[in-house]
Amino acid sequence: MASSSSSLTTGRRTSSKLKSMKLLEVLNALEEEESGQSREEIFIAPPNNASGDFTDEDSGDEDGRRGTHLPGNVLHAFVVPEDSGTGEDDDDLQLQPAMKKQKAVVEPQHVWTKRDICPDFTSWTASDPHMEDLKSQELSPVGLFELFFDEGTINFIVNETNRYAWQKNVNLGLTAQELKCVLGILILSGYISYPRRRMFWETSPDSHHHLVADAIRRDRFELIFSYLHFADNNELDESDRFAKVRPLIVRMNYNFQKHAPLEEFYSFGESMCEYFGHRGSKRLPAGKPVRLGYKIWCGTTSRGYLVWFEPSQGTLFTKPDRGLDLGGSMVVKFVDALQTRGCLPYHIFFDKVFTSVKLMSILRKKGVKATGTVREYRTERCPLKDPKELKRMKRGSFDYRVDESEEIIVCRWHDSSVVNICSNAVGIEPAGLTSHHSGAAKTQAQVHQPSLLRLYQEKVGGVGRMDQNIAKYKVKIRGMKWYSSFIGYVIDAALNNAWQLHRICCHDAQVDLLAFRRYVACVYLESNADTSSQGRRSRRLETESRFDMIGHWIIHQDKRTRCALCHSQTNTRCEKCQKGVHAKCFRAYHIR
Repeated sequence: MASSSSSLTTGRRTSSKLKSMKLLEVLNALEEEESGQSREEIFIAPPNNASGDFTDEDSGDEDGRRGTHLPGNVLHAFVVPEDSGTGEDDDDLQLQPAMKKQKAVVEPQHVWTKRDICPDFTSWTASDPHMEDLKSQELSPVGLFELFFDEGTINFIVNETNRYAWQKNVNLGLTAQELKCVLGILILSGYISYPRRRMFWETSPDSHHHLVADAIRRDRFELIFSYLHFADNNELDESDRFAKVRPLIVRMNYNFQKHAPLEEFYSFGESMCEYFGHRGSKRLPAGKPVRLGYKIWCGTTSRGYLVWFEPSQGTLFTKPDRGLDLGGSMVVKFVDALQTRGCLPYHIFFDKVFTSVKLMSILRKKGVKATGTVREYRTERCPLKDPKELKRMKRGSFDYRVDESEEIIVCRWHDSSVVNICSNAVGIEPAGLTSHHSGAAKTQAQVHQPSLLRLYQEKVGGVGRMDQNIAKYKVKIRGMKWYSSFIGYVIDAALNNAWQLHRICCHDAQVDLLAFRRYVACVYLESNADTSSQGRRSRRLETESRFDMIGHWIIHQDKRTRCALCHSQTNTRCEKCQKGVHAKCFRAYHIR
């Protein structure tokens, strides 16, 4: 987080005008609310003038600065109820250009009929030659990670960091190898973390980490980390709050989509990049459903591969003629990104924050299938049975209607609660049975379940799976710049995607997510130590890692070198040890 000059404001989704408050007041207000009210969350947005030069400066030592001493003008916080699909505030409305009053658009009349849906989408027959090509390459974890942080991205970050340091009269001289070493330390902090990051370099036996200490000096790491930069300050879009990281977002989205598995089913939802700064309020009760951080719109595969993402800025991006809210417009943006690979019959799943009959109609015209739970006021007055009446019926009862003109179905189903669901592609049949646990009788009962409910429950969890993977070993090292935690999120997302590709491509030698991250971190750190250290330090690294039986991969090299075991010429080497080794000598070289 950076010391900036924008006021800390909050947006409350109420009928009254939004009121400016301090973050501490917001948290206290949430604590005082009754537990029966709707769930709310807090998300942070960068300041309006986030493209200003002041946001490049650190506010101080992240280990020694207390949240109560941070200025109240650091960030914007928005309190958004679970029902809200947007997060606009007064400042956002002021930033938008004045619009001329438009004539009221006459909404089409919907004619609802009780019958099953008759979709006219083509069946999924697409193949994925790119994934077959990745399987044939047999890439190591580092090779998969570098599909996203590729040479172009690494060189771009190096150039922008050196440019920014030069603007501050500092000759940094950052190289691509050093940047990879910094990335390795950030990745390592996800599974080995200290209260203070400088403890990695302490000589005390209880904290010293020789892999980090031998790879790069502490002061060099701190210098590089403080000048890490992702955009040219002279070419920033002042209307974009994420202008400081926009080039990185564009590059990551391009690489994520380029190497994404081509699948039929995708999930869309909200992710949260947690804000790790110190907060003055420590009085949030245990279990209070409040999350603090940047809100990110995410589109993923059903297994959790992140295909497209966009950080929320709290402003509307929807074209007026679409008539969609912020959430619906983000779904359309994700679909547009998917269709750059071909106008195929994708099937998108999302929850009630995004779903509306109008959105289903727009996606249907684009040739895209969609299914999602929906709020009653977005069903265009579909004449379904009253929820109270449906609750009096046995569990598994449902009612449904189809819009004759748009071929969109809305279904209301009674299980433990009443659920509304909408689809433009899947109907009631074939209805099935699902198990329901009865708490009072402590038995399992079979209840009827429409087909669109069953498919929705199977395919909707992609964003949640991605969040779960990121949360396990997320980057712990944070700076005081407002976007530092977001950079950690991007690194974690790239590692998650690389691991998802590893699971698809490597059937024989699969490793879990922790082993995958450890391999990438060790290769980056040891490679830098091998090139920067001499004598005892590099020799110790070689002898300790050679026999650890963790993450050794044989790869092809263009230049022939001598085999470390038999000393004859070879064109293969161990990626971790950085030693030339024949395939026939590979096993013997790594066994004591």
